[in-house]
Amino acid sequence: MILLKKQERHFMNIPSVWGEPFKDFLSNKLRAEAAAKFRIHQLPTEKKAWETRKKKLLQQIWEKLGVFIDHKLDLDYKETASIKMDGYVIKNIRYQSRPGIYVTGNLYIPDGRKPFPAVVNMHGHWSQGRLAERVQSRGHSLAKNGYVCISVDAWGSGERSTEHGKFEYHGGNLGSSLMNLGETLMGGQVVDNMRAVDLLCSFDFVDKKRIGATGASGGGNQTMWLTALDERIVASMPVVSVGSFESYVMRQNCVCELLPDGLTFTEESGVLALLAPRAFKICNCLHDTNPTFFVTEMLRSFKETQKIYKALNAYDKFTYQAFNLPHGYWPEIREAMLGWFDLHLKGKGNGLPKQEIPFETLPEEKVMVFKKGKRDKSFMSISEYCRKKGGSLRKDFLAKKSFNLKDKTEELKNILRISEWLETEKVHEYSQKGIWRKFALETSGGEMLPVLVAEPQKKVSEFVIFAHPYGKEKVCIEAVNEALKQEKGVLLTDLWGSGETHEETIPNYHVLSRGALWLGKSMQGEWAKQLELLCRFVSTHFNVSKISIHAYRETGVAALLLNAVKNLSGEITLEESPVSYLFNKTVPPDFFSMAFHLPGMMKWGDISLAAAMSNAKIKFIKPVLSDGEKLSAKDLKTWQNEFIQVAAKCRSKSKTVFA
Repeated sequence: MILLKKQERHFMNIPSVWGEPFKDFLSNKLRAEAAAKFRIHQLPTEKKAWETRKKKLLQQIWEKLGVFIDHKLDLDYKETASIKMDGYVIKNIRYQSRPGIYVTGNLYIPDGRKPFPAVVNMHGHWSQGRLAERVQSRGHSLAKNGYVCISVDAWGSGERSTEHGKFEYHGGNLGSSLMNLGETLMGGQVVDNMRAVDLLCSFDFVDKKRIGATGASGGGNQTMWLTALDERIVASMPVVSVGSFESYVMRQNCVCELLPDGLTFTEESGVLALLAPRAFKICNCLHDTNPTFFVTEMLRSFKETQKIYKALNAYDKFTYQAFNLPHGYWPEIREAMLGWFDLHLKGKGNGLPKQEIPFETLPEEKVMVFKKGKRDKSFMSISEYCRKKGGSLRKDFLAKKSFNLKDKTEELKNILRISEWLETEKVHEYSQKGIWRKFALETSGGEMLPVLVAEPQKKVSEFVIFAHPYGKEKVCIEAVNEALKQEKGVLLTDLWGSGETHEETIPNYHVLSRGALWLGKSMQGEWAKQLELLCRFVSTHFNVSKISIHAYRETGVAALLLNAVKNLSGEITLEESPVSYLFNKTVPPDFFSMAFHLPGMMKWGDISLAAAMSNAKIKFIKPVLSDGEKLSAKDLKTWQNEFIQVAAKCRSKSKTVFA
């Protein structure tokens, strides 16, 4: 019997299938799909056709955002400080956006005769949120020029971080965790900003018919979405944020700029067209280093959106300006903003830049709503919300007395975004190295899967497929040797984005998972489809009827979900995989990558339901919670009881064991 030698950390030193990795293969493939979508989603040139499309588009956007707004909800507005400035006053404020979700902000109010026009000012990915000097500057400048300005912290930024006073990045796993609840970070921010408009409209010193919006980068993105979804905004100016949805695919942008499945029904030009016939000026910078916001990308969307402005006889309300500057909201751009708003919110001037009046920014601590570390306990961070809402969804799920498995199967396929299974187009076999036979599978999805196969000397009746999110070389050698000892065949592979298919120039799954979701795919769904294809490959190529899967971490979830929608013949072993999608701690989980997240999963159910639907033996080895925390003996018993109870409600033959 041939067994593998142990290497450092119990991993294997195994051969590559190819002489070199697939550099940019996945990026090029997804970008090509996105390029096709740009051409598919052309806008009509007739007003009537656009009005029909607009109604449907708004419905689709709200559905994918996964949130709703209640304009009647008490704003519960409070001021914690008032700062007198030269010609205006700054209020440190907070208000309620959604039930139990509060927003921190600053209100800049000019002296003089009211009511004033007002502007919603949104920040980008500066760690301090609205407190940053570059964000403050817009508030000071607007107030000096006779505008009320409201600047708020995006959820997870500034004073709305997990721990008050410790600034964090709200994207990555933190913001992505909202998708498991069926919500989005983008949607939460849109509602926060629409409620800022509600707040402005509640003041007698604000002219409700003269409200504008502006912001840079992520704040510019929110400027677009806010204006598209709230017709109370009559003029807007997004900065260094407009490109195309095509250009978001496989670029390093934030999850707060992600509309799941967005490219399946619209391009960015469709969203920009929702702003028509209102005044809209796009500002981009010639030296921006993010390809998403290149002027060339902006111009593609600008040209397409012009069709609608022309159809609505508002051609002169839509323009752009390219600045010879890097990414940012610079003084020259602020002056362009003042001129633009003077024309469209005050009816003054010709829209050309207006020289700023000198102003002074304040220390961050001075404009904070709460003293550092002393935030009101009523504030709910993203992590707290995910735990609370996830707990509520789980409570409802576990209270059900039975499940319609046919409906649950179709629902899960939709959540996974599986409309059809892959087929093997070609099988390539290369020279064997040691015990490993080398294969590459060309799939109907246009992918190439590298595969290694080891067979015992005797004819095998069972195969085990091993998968790891960081490639086949990370599979534990003991598990492979155990399978070989039992005279089982072994297949190692690199699923989508792992091992030989991983691109070294991009972070693990941060870029790929977002790119996939833009195009109506999910990492879990794509992995499930590839595992299913590999099962059929083993069955036909090696004439084996029993096929088991041993998968690690996030790929373990994919294997389980696959078995829930398409029962396989063997056992499913999940190693270091989560027992639930419930957010565990108050800090962002980092044990799993963004490939773990699955929009709407907790509205559907949880891991225990997927196990019950599998009708197979499920084994968890070293199970963990959603942040990688190991389970105590007490926890293990609690979770095992849940899996048993859910299986009983499904009348399932499934048996789940924890080791």
